[in-house]
Amino acid sequence: MVIKLNFAALKQTRWHEYAVRFILGGLITAVTGWLAERFGPVFGGLFLAFPAIFPASATLLEKHEREKKRKAGIPFTVRGRLSAALDARGAVMGSMGALVFAFLLVKLLRQVNAWLSLSLATAAWLAISAGLWYLRKHHPWARPRSG
Repeated sequence: MVIKLNFAALKQTRWHEYAVRFILGGLITAVTGWLAERFGPVFGGLFLAFPAIFPASATLLEKHEREKKRKAGIPFTVRGRLSAALDARGAVMGSMGALVFAFLLVKLLRQVNAWLSLSLATAAWLAISAGLWYLRKHHPWARPRSG
């Protein structure tokens, strides 16, 4: 898979679908803030790792794939669910990187300045997330088996 920008895809999404994404993401963020206010920053911090936009994105991705197949005359397809599942797999890889980011940040902030801590933790997040993607993409043991 080659990663590329596809600006034509922006036309496939209607304005109300963007609104759903932003509203759902905003609600999740607001609930996280409320939890932190009510139960403290450590508890609220647990929910900061939740990808606020993912639930809306996964459902919209599934809907778009289903509509694409319906227009092509292919009924009863599971491609939309498979696309959403693949997107979820990517979210898991990114979340693993975020877990390393948080762990390193907690440890580093006690020892070095904030900018260096953030830079190192961000580099670790990128390395872990991209490394997991690479492993899944390029190693035979990580690919789904056919048959």
